[in-house]
Amino acid sequence: MKTIEITVTPNGQTQVETKGFEGSSCRQASEFLERALGRTTDERLTPDFYATQYQSHHTETKA
Repeated sequence: MKTIEITVTPNGQTQVETKGFEGSSCRQASEFLERALGRTTDERLTPDFYATQYQSHHTETKA
């Protein structure tokens, strides 16, 4: 399941963590939150970021 978790610390710092996304789709999903919350000071990419997104491609040939 794809989720976006937002943590706000007592001193007001925020952390956005995506789970269940593969490849750069995590950035696309969380972009609006990161823009709304302000400047990004740190980014840690998980192994899921480097995973290839599965794309289905169907080719039909006629004889």
